[in-house]
Amino acid sequence: MTTIKIEHLNKHFHKQSGLNDINLTFESNQIYGLLGRNGAGKSTLLNIITDRIFANSGQVKLDGAVMHDNGDALSKVFMMSQDNLYQESTKVQNIIKTTAAVYDGFDQHLANELIQKFDVNVKTKFGKLSTGYHSIVKLIIALCVPAEVVIFDEPTLGLDANHRELFYSELIQSYSDNPRTFIISTHLIDEVANIVSDVAIIDHGAVIVSGDNESVLKNAHTITGPERELDQYCAGLNVIGSKHLGNLKTNYVYGPLNDDQRIPDTVSVESLDLQTLFIYLTKRKGELENDE
Repeated sequence: MTTIKIEHLNKHFHKQSGLNDINLTFESNQIYGLLGRNGAGKSTLLNIITDRIFANSGQVKLDGAVMHDNGDALSKVFMMSQDNLYQESTKVQNIIKTTAAVYDGFDQHLANELIQKFDVNVKTKFGKLSTGYHSIVKLIIALCVPAEVVIFDEPTLGLDANHRELFYSELIQSYSDNPRTFIISTHLIDEVANIVSDVAIIDHGAVIVSGDNESVLKNAHTITGPERELDQYCAGLNVIGSKHLGNLKTNYVYGPLNDDQRIPDTVSVESLDLQTLFIYLTKRKGELENDE
């Protein structure tokens, strides 16, 4: 059982804030979605977890032990990132061979299967690969290392639709065969919405939503009706966005509804999907034309 707990984490860069009082827990054997727009702070957080950069304050703990400068704890975590850590002149087959030698328990059988499924030419030098195949090689390694926590930072960069679908299928199969903690950091919400069990949404370096997927979506609503009746019903609710369509208005609401208030016959309440919730929670001023 491996649990990562992040406590009051702060990271500041010159003239800008990176992370602001981050508090999160990643329990063992779950698939997490770490969701945020580009520049939201996802990679900064993951680099601190893996001790690649250091926080200004706060702590990251694994099973109660501080992870910073802790080789035993850090050895249980593997991160696939967009940083190219492999020499461009090294052939793919040698990268895999070296990784297998470093990580006792590396799943060579699975690696061979994935190499075939993704049609990787292992005799090609890493520097000669396309952006997509750079990602594929790193994804194969991440799925085969014997880590208890595997982090994917924007894993599908450069992958075409077929390879993205194959990756998610293989990730689910790998999790089924060998349950462990997966953290998928991405801004492509629709792709992971049906895969992750828990989500954390980061915006401007702060966690704005976290929890299991079901509970988060239970509080996300699309409410539609004539404007007057709709606004009366939504008074006091946390309306995160609105749009008009003809004579009807739709409010997007995140948070509990007023159970004591009767829903007017002219107003409908439906569930809000994760991608739309993300869009409205992280929108910037002027991005959504119908937003009020």
